[in-house]
Amino acid sequence: MMFRLAPIFVALLQCLHHAQAFQPLSSPRISSTRIAVTSQEPTTADPVQTNTENEEIVPYAVARGDGMTGGGGLSMPHVSEEEDDGLRRPKVGAEMPLGRPDWFRVPGPSQAKDSKYQEVKRSLSDLNLNTVCEEAQCPNAGECWGGSHGTATATIMLLGDTCTRGCMFCAVNTDSKPPPPDPFEPFKTAEAVNKWGVDYIVLTSVDRDDIPDGGAQHFAHTVELLKHGRPELLVECLVSDFQGDLSSVETLAKSGLDVYAHNMETVERLQKFVRDPRAGYKQSLSTLEHAKKAHPQLYTKTSLMLGLGETDEEVIQTMKDLRAIDVDVVTFGQYLRPTEQHLAVVEYVKPEKFDEFRVIGEKMGFKYVASGPLVRSSYKAGEFYLEHMIKSERQSTEEVAAPEN
Repeated sequence: MMFRLAPIFVALLQCLHHAQAFQPLSSPRISSTRIAVTSQEPTTADPVQTNTENEEIVPYAVARGDGMTGGGGLSMPHVSEEEDDGLRRPKVGAEMPLGRPDWFRVPGPSQAKDSKYQEVKRSLSDLNLNTVCEEAQCPNAGECWGGSHGTATATIMLLGDTCTRGCMFCAVNTDSKPPPPDPFEPFKTAEAVNKWGVDYIVLTSVDRDDIPDGGAQHFAHTVELLKHGRPELLVECLVSDFQGDLSSVETLAKSGLDVYAHNMETVERLQKFVRDPRAGYKQSLSTLEHAKKAHPQLYTKTSLMLGLGETDEEVIQTMKDLRAIDVDVVTFGQYLRPTEQHLAVVEYVKPEKFDEFRVIGEKMGFKYVASGPLVRSSYKAGEFYLEHMIKSERQSTEEVAAPEN
């Protein structure tokens, strides 16, 4: 019996070998839907490149078709919420905690035509600019655009509205080949910011792994235009990991920005369940570390979502790792599932726990810790504090450096 099966087994191995070596011919783009699969299901997608730290621990292939929304056509491995080690992990399709707590109730944005919210919305629409506030369905849009902290602003999303990655927490559109960036976008951004008259602006973007430098030069050009028009303007850039390309990190770090932000998103253990396989814990740390080395006067910043099954010890260890590379600012917010095709919330973390992490972070030496259920990495209240902190520190430095009369 074994002798008769041998030729079949050899043929199967040959098929697998040829499949791995297969290079598709160039062809017109055809809209398709591809899914990620576990090892128990037939593989129907081409694997994508992963970074080395996740390469061996992500036992599934991920591919994305044209026109997907927020990883909606992707599915992660069907892992149980609690494994043999007793630790919880997020899962697509898992049961959600019963009822959203009262502390998530926020007032909706003003619909009055003359409101600050509508004014910002109109200016963005007129200039055909994207915002992460809308694309990622941020719950704080009414607060930030409405100017509840003195000035209305929005986080402008550069490089288009379509991401080349498919993280399972994110509602932004995904596509392997997004349209090319708008070359006039940096100029439009500078025009919009000048109209708002704000003192602090956040620029972010989708991941653009299809661009050689990940869009770093596009970012740098935008920063330079903003600073040319208003040198006193404080600019924060919330960027991707540039696939670990440190030359791209350096390009942006030396562009004149004030705050270099890149989000860790979650603790090390949960990276492979939450983020696209091309992202990784160590890779993210390395970009933050290099940004500071390239320009020591920069403020570096990152953010984590809570409620994905992380333990207190894992959160604290992440903070220790961040302080070890001199990250200045960290924010913590509650993960909220954007659609049923995304990871389910494992738990709603109580405000008291967020306060606890804030106190721990401050004791560790972070210059600022924003921690609360509705806090997001680009959050107006946090920007308001950062603006005053940066200006105060720079003023103190100038006073110390000034010669005595």
